[in-house]
Amino acid sequence: MMKMNSALIAKLLVRVFFLLIILAFAAAIHYQDNLKHLGSIRLDQWPLIFPILLILGFITLLVLCTIKKYREADLNWLLIVNTVMLMIYGMAIFMRIAQSVV
Repeated sequence: MMKMNSALIAKLLVRVFFLLIILAFAAAIHYQDNLKHLGSIRLDQWPLIFPILLILGFITLLVLCTIKKYREADLNWLLIVNTVMLMIYGMAIFMRIAQSVV
């Protein structure tokens, strides 16, 4: 029973995460003029290593869970935790950008 719950939660969170990414891109395209004054991200900054590791971990766990068809509860829970952390990170970025745009 625990395996089915973790699989269901993992699938649901991944879908919500992808929906949030699509909405973020749509908002970025729609409010493109307001975002121009923010500048660009310098890719030589060390703090970018953490979101990159989160994204790579998400991709790896998503591929592993998909290959194993969400049958391994441990991988499912790791994917859930990683996805939640990515969502929190995305919300922090959103709040930071919204604060500077307004």
